[in-house]
Amino acid sequence: MAMRLEAFRAHMAKRRTIRDFSDQVVPQHLIETAIQVAGTAPSGANFQPWHFVAISDLTTKKAIREAAEAEERAFYAGRASDEWLDALEPLGTDDHKPFLETAPWLIAVFAQKRGDHGKNYYVTESVGLATGMLITALHSVGLGTLTHTPAPMTFLREICGRPDTEKPFVLLVVGYPAEGCTVPAHALEKKSLDEIATFKT
Repeated sequence: MAMRLEAFRAHMAKRRTIRDFSDQVVPQHLIETAIQVAGTAPSGANFQPWHFVAISDLTTKKAIREAAEAEERAFYAGRASDEWLDALEPLGTDDHKPFLETAPWLIAVFAQKRGDHGKNYYVTESVGLATGMLITALHSVGLGTLTHTPAPMTFLREICGRPDTEKPFVLLVVGYPAEGCTVPAHALEKKSLDEIATFKT
């Protein structure tokens, strides 16, 4: 057990958020299986309050990029506080998001406030767990990801044709890293076990 867990820890320690994606084709069946993994996540009352829209269509990706960049321009031009912008500076982000068209897949994750049965419970927690499992599944086959969260993301509901009872949770960019892809040094800094955990024994 310890050997298997250490091997998994070492594998996950190599996971990186990337922004430079190759346009290399990723077979749809890999995306389908990864979403099936996400669908096994725990959820409030087992109501599974999520929906995943996987997008490879170029026209749809272009529409998403245009809408996302419009929100990002407003964010960087004044919507974000100076403190927030200072926190982002080491990552080198700006309002240009070419990866939204370059990457072979975008997965829009929606949180469902209600279902056929009525109200869903612990929606944010449930969808967060499912998204984490989706990222892990994609990493397990060598795919890079980026969690993109322009605010607000209401444009995703319209572009993806989802109902008002669903709220965009995250836009996951998926693909192989581009040749020469780098990661900011700041992103490699991870807190130690002592900093993130307390053991009462």
